[in-house]
Amino acid sequence: MLKQRIITAAWLAPLTLLGLFGLEGTPFALFTAVVVLLAGWEWTRLAGLESPRCRGLAVAALGGAMLLLGLAGSTQAIWPLYLGALGWLLNLYWVTGYPARSVQWHSTGARLAMGAWVLLPTWVGFSVLRESGAVWLLFVLLLVWGADIGAYFVGRALGRRKLAPSVSPGKSWEGVAGGVLVSALLAVLFAAWQGLGVIGGLVLLAVTIVVTLASVLGDLLESMLKRHRGLKDSSQLLPGHGGILDRIDSLTAAVPLFALLHLGVS
Repeated sequence: MLKQRIITAAWLAPLTLLGLFGLEGTPFALFTAVVVLLAGWEWTRLAGLESPRCRGLAVAALGGAMLLLGLAGSTQAIWPLYLGALGWLLNLYWVTGYPARSVQWHSTGARLAMGAWVLLPTWVGFSVLRESGAVWLLFVLLLVWGADIGAYFVGRALGRRKLAPSVSPGKSWEGVAGGVLVSALLAVLFAAWQGLGVIGGLVLLAVTIVVTLASVLGDLLESMLKRHRGLKDSSQLLPGHGGILDRIDSLTAAVPLFALLHLGVS
């Protein structure tokens, strides 16, 4: 398994970095669209669809919605990001109430709708951040990765109080605090690097803490859906790493929210 993880990472990491930072404009939108559509294919499984035909039709519908957004010029619009933010408030309500509130979203249709308000704003968020400058796309990626690393090590060393035992028993409040600390330090470094000044730095710090907490919610949402379906991974598209959603679950919440807040303060 370790060998397979290393082999997959060896080709996946350079390809991802090339796509995210070597492309811009329409090629970048197409690259991220492919990633989101692959995640959409996995989401159809989490939603309860089993037939490849039905799953393909659902992904085609997602692709059609993305095409309409692109043709309407909405990949740089703020309204899809507001839609995503409202959707994540509902996701928070469901995650914190699992399993009691699962009756509200257990239907396949409800879970497919959930996927739409998660994945479409993610795609728009990536485009907004890439157009605003690669540095902010880099920042949100490092923020999520740093928070994950901080949460993992602090959680293993100090984790005592469970964050959401019915959703993800391994996560702790101490781990969340460790992730927030790492991302906060990153925000301070970026504020200094970009010359944001005291006020700008404090704003970035506040945004960073909110987005870090949102990234935790993104992870918990996928964990909730997998637990509901009795799945370990969203798929086996990435040998040794699970599926696309397993790699970007935190980003589906962090990217559109950071893009929304970035547009709001820029």
